[in-house]
Amino acid sequence: MTTLGTLLFTWLRGEQVGTDVAGNKYYRLKGARPLVKGGGMDSRERRWVIYNGMPEASKVPAEWHGWLHHSTNALPPADLQKRPWQKEHLPNLTGTTLAYRPPGSILKGGVRARATGDYEPWVPN
Repeated sequence: MTTLGTLLFTWLRGEQVGTDVAGNKYYRLKGARPLVKGGGMDSRERRWVIYNGMPEASKVPAEWHGWLHHSTNALPPADLQKRPWQKEHLPNLTGTTLAYRPPGSILKGGVRARATGDYEPWVPN
């Protein structure tokens, strides 16, 4: 779902530097001029992502997020080993049928447990 302008710019001026497990492709400006320290826009190289499918910023994994936002200049390794306690990256599920719905949510049936004796409603004086 990338725009024609972005595809054309990527084809003419982009250099692909990697792909993540979701199939998103990451690019930087090829043949860029030397960076100027303290030069505003000239002090950073231009980086962008072409999403696989619908564009959704939460689809970018943490390792690529750091590179895209210039937190690190090192590209994530292609064979990144996850720790046993790390979960797979999930995009933001808000607004989808897979979103979390707590007990009592209208979207989950709307029935919740009755309040117990420890609840006291606020009464203005």
